[in-house]
Amino acid sequence: MPGTERPLRVEFAGEWHTVSPHARFTIGREGDLSVDDNPYLHRHFLELSFHEGLWWLANVGSRLAPTVSSAGGAVQSWLSPGARMPIVFAQSVIVFTAGPTTYEIALHTDEAHYSVASQVQTSMTGEATVMPVSFTPLQRVLIVALAEPMLRREGVSVSELPSSSAAAARLGWTMSKFNRKLDNVCDKLDRMGVQGLRGGTGRLATNRRARLVEYAVSSQLVTRADLPLLDDESLHDSADD
Repeated sequence: MPGTERPLRVEFAGEWHTVSPHARFTIGREGDLSVDDNPYLHRHFLELSFHEGLWWLANVGSRLAPTVSSAGGAVQSWLSPGARMPIVFAQSVIVFTAGPTTYEIALHTDEAHYSVASQVQTSMTGEATVMPVSFTPLQRVLIVALAEPMLRREGVSVSELPSSSAAAARLGWTMSKFNRKLDNVCDKLDRMGVQGLRGGTGRLATNRRARLVEYAVSSQLVTRADLPLLDDESLHDSADD
């Protein structure tokens, strides 16, 4: 039951921090966990604290919104500025992008208030379908091209988000083809209810690509097993189809 004051462990780029239930723990350009001297990153972005018998994660920034994934990607939240959420699973992964850089931070607790149902565990091993959406081979390889740096990483760490032009060149596609396929992928996920993928006034292309990568990797929509798609010559035709 909630109420047991147990420390929370934070993992980032091979470093571990133990958070006391009696103190607040800040994450950002500065703070208890200084992630990176990145001008796009808030000085104080995320805050961990223990109260009401639970650990809570709060977004104390004003612009960035991390993706928080638990239960092997089966449970996801997009934490908007000013919002907070309880940490109720044994392990959660926080993914966020600031400028061209994507960061991953893992949270570990010895006391989980919720566990993963056996049906979900089965689905996450590939024995059942998790996502109620399908993608064409060209749409899937686009996601893999954008997510490649994260998929090749080891553990929770830092990776660079490729530009649209770099990802298009990786696939041998024209920019018009790349942008059209990206629109199709984002529209599909937006119709599913995935937030942060719809364009609009003031919506930077970088934000949309970052959100797509964060969601795709955190939900295991694409995994390291999909990387061979990048070497499939049949998907590298530069024709604007």
